[in-house]
Amino acid sequence: MGRIVHFEIHVNDMDRAKKFYGEIFGWTFEDWSDYAGIPYFGAITGDSNEPGIDGALMQRHGASPPIAQPMNGFVSTIGVEDYDATEAKILQLGGIVALPKYALPGMAWQGYYIDTEGNTFGIHQPDENAK
Repeated sequence: MGRIVHFEIHVNDMDRAKKFYGEIFGWTFEDWSDYAGIPYFGAITGDSNEPGIDGALMQRHGASPPIAQPMNGFVSTIGVEDYDATEAKILQLGGIVALPKYALPGMAWQGYYIDTEGNTFGIHQPDENAK
């Protein structure tokens, strides 16, 4: 079995993180804090009849990771329909570029960003003409 079924994004400012992910990707959030015993909001990432998983934003219990540190954990990559429009929203809402857009030749456009909470994530737009 070993399939990933849930993710958690650690955040310093819950409202800021909900705005960031909600406005960029259209995610909605449900307050699950009573279950978790800490500020914890379920992230509904899309239609349950489509491939993908849901996750949560949870209150961080320590310092944010330093920028430019090598990755020490998992990075989630989020599928998007329009790479450039998504990048513009990320930057407008306070995200920064970690690794600029590049082609996966014949497959997709890929890039990595740092969210308002110091976490790295990727975006991925399928495109057979990418080169």
